[in-house]
Amino acid sequence: MKPKVSIIMGSTSDMPVMKKAAEFFNEMEIPFEINALSAHRTPNLVENFASNAKRNGIKVIIAGAGGAAHLPGVVAAFTSVPVIGVPCRSSISIDGWDSILSILQMPPGIPVATVGLDASLNAAILACQILSTGDEKISIKMDEFKRNLKSKVEKANKDLLSFKYKFRV
Repeated sequence: MKPKVSIIMGSTSDMPVMKKAAEFFNEMEIPFEINALSAHRTPNLVENFASNAKRNGIKVIIAGAGGAAHLPGVVAAFTSVPVIGVPCRSSISIDGWDSILSILQMPPGIPVATVGLDASLNAAILACQILSTGDEKISIKMDEFKRNLKSKVEKANKDLLSFKYKFRV
């Protein structure tokens, strides 16, 4: 089995955030790989990874990083594979804003789709939606996932009826 998605992170300290993406791919039965790569500490490894991603069968890359968060942009510079950036809070972060802005404000020609702070689950969902455009099995699973989201909200509204208030109409 070869991975379709690559989850990378600047350091293993980002794993508590990035594991939600891994869990979603596992649930959706989509082969993935997960590695730590640092744009600052291992730039040659990052270039090698990104330059070979398409050749290695990777269809989407999810890159999580905190602080200056250059990893998603550096990866995007070396590949035409779609890159989804996950800004991560970190011990050196300014409440995550430095990570958000570093990933969000990419120069023309080097796009990185950016999800919310610590939102690797949304990154995984977006990656699956990208994959579903060319894979009917994933498309069916994503349609079911979306239906389940709707059902949860419908159930929540039914549950809210149990709260009784004198002036509720």
